[in-house]
Amino acid sequence: MTASAPPLTSVLLAGGGTAGHVSPLLATADALRRRYPDVLITVLGSYGGLEETLVPERGYELHLIDKAAFPRRPNADAARFPMKFLGARKAAADIADEVGAEVVVGFGGYVSPPAFLAARKLGLPIVVHDGNALAGLATKLGSRFSTHVATAFSVTKLPGAQVIGMPLRREITTLDRHSLRPKALDTFGLRGDRPTLLVTGGSSGAVRVNEPVAAAAAAFREAGVQVLHVTGKGKEVRVPAAGPNDPPYVVLPYADRMDLAYAAADLVVTRSGGNMVCETSTIGLPAVFVPLPVGNGEQRLNAADVVAAGGALLVDNDDFTVDYLQRQVIPLVQDTERLAQMSAAARAQGHGDADEKLVDMIEQAARDAG
Repeated sequence: MTASAPPLTSVLLAGGGTAGHVSPLLATADALRRRYPDVLITVLGSYGGLEETLVPERGYELHLIDKAAFPRRPNADAARFPMKFLGARKAAADIADEVGAEVVVGFGGYVSPPAFLAARKLGLPIVVHDGNALAGLATKLGSRFSTHVATAFSVTKLPGAQVIGMPLRREITTLDRHSLRPKALDTFGLRGDRPTLLVTGGSSGAVRVNEPVAAAAAAFREAGVQVLHVTGKGKEVRVPAAGPNDPPYVVLPYADRMDLAYAAADLVVTRSGGNMVCETSTIGLPAVFVPLPVGNGEQRLNAADVVAAGGALLVDNDDFTVDYLQRQVIPLVQDTERLAQMSAAARAQGHGDADEKLVDMIEQAARDAG
């Protein structure tokens, strides 16, 4: 904040549906609150999204409006869309007006287009952040109305966008893996004299990642590699019981302290969702990314920069097998020199200050409007 800039008093943050939208929104809210302790932060979401749970848990005011999904084919929903969208825009405008919003910030999801058009109607400045490698329809719309546009990845195509990275929670951006490692190992029942592989499919898990790793449990033990396997709830795996001298293979359905899981790990095997790529890069954790094979190939693009820099490997879903784990992953997790090189390369791709940079952009949008 510059000396001449008046303090922000009310900001409306719009986004939701998935963690890819809600997580950077909440990290930005936290950064706003650190810089402006008295600012009114209002989150605009839609019914049925993760924001219904995550936003109140974080202590922020949440307003919900009906979803108004863009129709993709001519049918009854398409016929109803114009009136539904106008209703959503009016609801967003009423909320923005009620809270006295000075800036509207959109992170994507169904709620962002009504919020962007409501801001246009009210003459409010707009800030856009896209956390996906492939820009969504919502952020494409918002970028038409704003010069304050940010992306998490260099491959994201939005006119005039500034690459700032993904706003991340403080427990990740301030994580010192080395100093926290003894506590992390003790928390999960792991040993300090063994290399550690972390396996996670994200918050919902990934069966296609879980199964080959579990099937390779004997190979990991034979190689002296311990495994921390976060499977996702309802997707737990069974591995043979360990012998008295075997390295641990710890299976958890969920880890509520992913910072500790990261600190315990020398290498992670995971999907390449936007948040995961940005978190592992920021903390310098080498990764083997197994992109989700459905959709538009976005997860492969998410990992493109860090893979090209040498901070991670990428393997197709169909090629992620027990044989791949034995040939590639086990030798890698044992190679401390290569892991150190990968860690440095990954960290160079990270953006630990993305939350602060987005707040800078919000400030600038308010100044430009004033």
